[in-house]
Amino acid sequence: MQKILDLISEEMMKAFEAAGYEAALGKVTLSNRPDLCEYQCNGAMAGAKKYHKAPIMIAQDVAGQLQESSVFTEVSAVAPGFLNMKVSETFVRDYLRGMRDSEKFGLQMPEKVKKIIIDYGGPNVAKPLHVGHLRSGVIGESIKRICRYAGHDVIGDIHLGDWGLQMGLIITELQKRDPGLVYFDDSYEGEYPQEAPFTISELEEIYPTASAKSKEDEAYKADAMEATYKLQSGVRGYRALWDHIIRVSVADLKKNYVNLNVEFDLWKGESDVHDIIPGMVEEMKKGGYAYESDGALVVDVKEETDTREVPPCMILKSDGASLYNTTDLATILDRMTQYHPDKLIYLTDKRQELYFEQVFRCARKTGLVNTDTELVHIGFGTMNGKDGKPFKTREGGVMRLENLIREIDEEMIRKIRENAETKGYAIDEKEAEQTAKVVGLAAIKYGDLSNQASKDYIFDLDRFTSFEGDTGPYILYTIVRIKSILGKYMEQGGKLTDIVIEKAVNDSEKSLMLELSKFNAVMGMAYEEIAPHRICAYIYDIANAFNRFYHETKILTEEDETKKAGWIALLMLTRDVLEVCIDLLGFTAPERM
Repeated sequence: MQKILDLISEEMMKAFEAAGYEAALGKVTLSNRPDLCEYQCNGAMAGAKKYHKAPIMIAQDVAGQLQESSVFTEVSAVAPGFLNMKVSETFVRDYLRGMRDSEKFGLQMPEKVKKIIIDYGGPNVAKPLHVGHLRSGVIGESIKRICRYAGHDVIGDIHLGDWGLQMGLIITELQKRDPGLVYFDDSYEGEYPQEAPFTISELEEIYPTASAKSKEDEAYKADAMEATYKLQSGVRGYRALWDHIIRVSVADLKKNYVNLNVEFDLWKGESDVHDIIPGMVEEMKKGGYAYESDGALVVDVKEETDTREVPPCMILKSDGASLYNTTDLATILDRMTQYHPDKLIYLTDKRQELYFEQVFRCARKTGLVNTDTELVHIGFGTMNGKDGKPFKTREGGVMRLENLIREIDEEMIRKIRENAETKGYAIDEKEAEQTAKVVGLAAIKYGDLSNQASKDYIFDLDRFTSFEGDTGPYILYTIVRIKSILGKYMEQGGKLTDIVIEKAVNDSEKSLMLELSKFNAVMGMAYEEIAPHRICAYIYDIANAFNRFYHETKILTEEDETKKAGWIALLMLTRDVLEVCIDLLGFTAPERM
C-alpha cells in the first residue's frame, strides 16, 4: 500500500496540474495547526515567483479544482497562500480497511532485500551485566526487529569480549589460588574435566580481584601477560580453562538477556577471528597500506576534507600485540567473507564515534569491504540518575542489570497490589507477579527507547513505572483496555469475524483513524533513520487518540449494531497495530492488568 500522505499528495498534484501549475508543487504535509485542518500544502507560496502571481490566487485556483474530490471534504485557500484541507471519512475508512486486509498493514517491502549484520550487546565474559549494557541490548534488539519487519535479512551478533589480557588475568588468579589444577600441568595428556573448577559467582569475583592485583603488582601483571600469550598460542590446559570460562559466562549471559527479551543469532567473540589476523595484517603490508610508526603498525585514514585531526588506525602495537582495532577489522573481514552483508551496523557508546570512524575508513581503504557496503555506527548516550550523573546504586557503585530489573519488578508489583486495594478487588499473587515482570520490562524498554538514541536520558523509576503519561505501562494499559472491551463485546454475543471498519461519526473516532493511517510512514521512517523512538512517539499518539475516543464514545451500550461492530473492528485494528509496534520495541502486553 502507498503511504496515505502520498495518496493525498497525488490528489493535490493533479489539482495543481489541472489548474495550470507544476504538479510537484502539490506536496502535502501534516498540518502544523491541527485545530484548523488535518493536512496542508504550501505549494502556492513556492509557485508565486515562478508564475508571477499572488500565492493566494494560485491557492484559490487549486482549491477550485478540488471541490468534487472524493479524497477531501474541505479544501480552503487561506492568506497569504496556504491550502488547508480535511480528508473525507470515506477515504480514511477505505484506507484502514486496506490496512486491515493487507500483510503487515500494507507496509511496502523493499525491491532489494539487504543482508544486514547488527553488532550489539558487546559484554565481556566473566563479568556480570551492569546498567551500562542496558542501552546496547535494548536499542540493538529493537533495531534488529525493525530492520527485519522492513523486509530485510538481519543477523544480530553479540560480539563478546572473550580474548586478550582479561583472560590471562583470570587464568593467573586461578593458578595462584589452586596451582595443583590439572590445567597447569604441562605433562598432562589426558582429557580435562567437563565440570568447570569455578561457578559464575566465583568467576565474577575472580576477575576484579585479578585486575586490581595487576595494577599494583608488576610481576603479577607480567604473569597475566604470559598466561595470555600461552592461551593465544594454543597451550592445551589454558584453552581448556578458557572453554570453561566461556561456557559458564555465556550460560549466565543468556539467562540475563532472556530477562530483557533480547536474542542474538550469533554468539561470536574476538577469539573467533584470532587466527585470521596474521593473514589480514600481511595483506595490509603487501598492499602498501600499513607501515611502521614508532614501532607500531598503522594505516593512515586522514582525508583531505577533514576539519579535525583523525589519527592513523593502529593495527599492531610496538610489541606486536593486536588491539581492539585489529580484532574489529578482522571481524569485518570475517563477516564479509562468511555472510557478504550489504550493511554493517555497530551500536556502542557515542564516545567511540572517532574510533569507529578510524576503523571504517581503514576497512574501506584496505579493501576489507565492498565499495557499496554500508558501515554505520550508532552511538548512544548515557543513562543518568536524577542527579544528571551516570546511573549508580545508592552506595555509589555500578548497578548490576539483574538488580535493576528486580527493582523495577518490585515497584510494579507494589503498584499492582496498591491499585487492587484501592479498587477493592482481589488479585492472584502468581498472576500479579508475572504481570509485574511484563509491565516492568515495558517500563525499562520504553523508558529507554522513547529517547533519541544519541541523547543522554534520566532514568526515573517513578516516572517510568507510572500508568499515566508517555510510559510503557500507559501503552500496555491502553492495549489491555482494548482487549477488555473486545472480551465484553463477545460476552454480549458479538463476533469478531465478518465485521468491518465504518466511516467515522465523530471527531475523536476520525482522529484515531488518522493516527492509525500513519503506520506505513512511521515504519519507513523508523527503518531509514534506524530510530526506535519514532515508533514510541507513534504508539503514544495512538494511545492518546484511542483513550480520547473511548472516553467520548459509549461503545458497548451503542444500540446501532452496525455502528458498534464498526467501532469494534476499529479497536481490533488499533490493538493489532499497537501489539506489532511493541513487539518491534521488544516487549509484550499482558491479558489483564
